[in-house]
Amino acid sequence: MADNYDDYTKDQLLRLLRERDRKPKFGLVWERDEIEHDKAVNDDFVALDFIPELSCPSDLSAQNPSDQEQRNSSPPTFRNLIIEGDNFDALRFLRMTHAGKVKCIYIDPPYNTGNRDFIYNDRFIDKDDVYKHSKWLEFMYRRLVVAKELLAEDGVIFVSIDDNEVFNLGALMNRVLGEDNHVATCVWQKRYSRENRGAIGDAHEYLLIFAINPVLFKVRRNKISLTEKQISVYKNIDPVHGRWRDIPMSAQGFRLNQMYEIVAPNGKRHTPPEGRCWSTVEPQYLKLFDQGRIYFGKDGNGTPRIIRYLSEVEGVVPWTWWPHEEVGHTDEARKEIQDIFGTQTAFDTPKPVRLIERILRIATKPNDLVVDFFAGSGTTAHAVMKLNAEDGGNRRFILVSNTEVTDAEPGKNLCRDVCAERVRRVMRGYTNKKGEAIEGLSGDPSTTLRTGFAYLRTRRIPAEAVLSRIEHEQVWIALQLIHTETLQPYATGSEMQTAELPDGKLAYCTKVNEEILGQLLDLAGGNGIVVVYSWQPGWLRQYLPNESITVEQIPAFLINRFGGDYAA
Repeated sequence: MADNYDDYTKDQLLRLLRERDRKPKFGLVWERDEIEHDKAVNDDFVALDFIPELSCPSDLSAQNPSDQEQRNSSPPTFRNLIIEGDNFDALRFLRMTHAGKVKCIYIDPPYNTGNRDFIYNDRFIDKDDVYKHSKWLEFMYRRLVVAKELLAEDGVIFVSIDDNEVFNLGALMNRVLGEDNHVATCVWQKRYSRENRGAIGDAHEYLLIFAINPVLFKVRRNKISLTEKQISVYKNIDPVHGRWRDIPMSAQGFRLNQMYEIVAPNGKRHTPPEGRCWSTVEPQYLKLFDQGRIYFGKDGNGTPRIIRYLSEVEGVVPWTWWPHEEVGHTDEARKEIQDIFGTQTAFDTPKPVRLIERILRIATKPNDLVVDFFAGSGTTAHAVMKLNAEDGGNRRFILVSNTEVTDAEPGKNLCRDVCAERVRRVMRGYTNKKGEAIEGLSGDPSTTLRTGFAYLRTRRIPAEAVLSRIEHEQVWIALQLIHTETLQPYATGSEMQTAELPDGKLAYCTKVNEEILGQLLDLAGGNGIVVVYSWQPGWLRQYLPNESITVEQIPAFLINRFGGDYAA
């Protein structure tokens, strides 16, 4: 692409050179000014439309959710979301509703292999594109910048990647999330059989992990359960405490208060090995000795070791090496797809459920929110539901996927036909390829763990047209997601929508009249605060008690919260 330096004055050229000299020389650089502008990066406001016929209500015995009368009389409540649309649009919307609320983000972005896996501005990027890496970096950069704002203070993001872009992605995440916030780069053994096509067989992928605050994440993160192999080393049996093993009582280094002499019951004297000290101070050792927790070997002549009971082991600290025996492999993932859909061709590059389970076991607590904005076949939701079923958790998920409509596959809709369909079958139950009935993971109907998902579709509204084009249903969806953890469809025919808040009520008034005013005064007479959104807030403020009711203007509130700085 030709430059325009010929049109610069001498002073302009000097200013440009001085500006370049001031910039740091180390860091990731890509041709942002040379590549085509990402169409998703624009000034449009983003709203969400609720699609009832594609949603999965938590009450599985309910009638067709598209039946308007049924929905108005007993509207379903949704805790999970599946959003169809460009994920940058969806991220901008979620920044408005969920900034700082997400504990864990997992994404499996396109790997930019050049084999028709990465679409930029509705076109596949092939391996001969001179700006192949720059377009991918720009695409990822925009999305990571917004995704960062979704994470809570102790939140974490996991990104799957392979050799094609791992080094660029690492530098990019250093830039967006901060080099000091890199937690680890894990290696996942994706193959269990040899790969002989390359000069060196390809057997692994990577997981890049960054936290908003690594110290908080370390405090919050969970250990993982022992494997059968790890459990098997607890071979000794104590009649009272059960299985146990002995572990070294020495530690690397020199600490003066841990350099004492130990006298064994047979009189043999022990000092720490060369270059090491005992792992505990003497008073703690004596306490363990009195408890019968020190082991000197079968003949009593061994170096002192500590007895550890299996019942005391809460788990192990995760390592960066994730073998296929523990977290699954690509063949397992394809078989899971075949089990659900009857064919492996429903989705080309799924991840095994056990891999995402490992991430969630490390990074989430029972009530956390998980986001995946490259949702693919919906494995993340599958893993969330499976883990909830295992530990009684109440984790929620938000998945974002697109239609992937191309000239070659004009009828394909990845979000509708693969992602949402998989999640629906896993929730409700399905018959696998062997003809066996697989029970759904929809949760316990007697508790709040009963689950479902709302299917939503992004819609762009030009910034200058929000006032005239935004619909009441879209406003109500946004307000609920800002204030609550659940979503109910808009009740057609009602001039005031209401929802429960932890400390009060939420209300959206599509009109203002004496009847609405009376209903709001009734709400204000209860306990807690009332947050009211109206197109005519000035009129309401005259008649409502300020101490118990907050009144905000629509759509100004949403526009201001949505913001406009998308092109950083």
